[in-house]
Amino acid sequence: MSTPIQSISVLDLEGIPVDLLAIYKHKIMLLIIYNNDCLGCTGRAIPLAYEFQQTFPTIQVIGIHADFKNRTGTKENIKSVFTSGEIPFPIYIDADHLVYDQFKSEGTPQWILISEEGKLFRSIFGSQANAKNRLFYALESLIGGEE
Repeated sequence: MSTPIQSISVLDLEGIPVDLLAIYKHKIMLLIIYNNDCLGCTGRAIPLAYEFQQTFPTIQVIGIHADFKNRTGTKENIKSVFTSGEIPFPIYIDADHLVYDQFKSEGTPQWILISEEGKLFRSIFGSQANAKNRLFYALESLIGGEE
């Protein structure tokens, strides 16, 4: 496995800078880097993230809205993609797509699976069935059957 990640710096929905590694220390994290303008993200990936949160309750699912030119996230437009108006897992903003770049994302959605030790375990692009299967097996492998 790789060396520990030093930090994952994002903004909370109030615009306050936070480091996800500090907040979720010693937790397995499944990050979904997405953008509201990506239909694969809002139509398939975000519901899939919610499904993984239900299936693997010991992991922390985290959404990261990667901002791009003319495609920025606000608290209001991020909440608007959820039919209930409630956000089902923590979502943060990657204002200058630095986290997107940090993990060498191929596009959106990009899934980042981080171990309890803060190390990158897997990075998987996409929202189709192949990405879902790869994520499921990676989660099972990392968790080690504790569910």
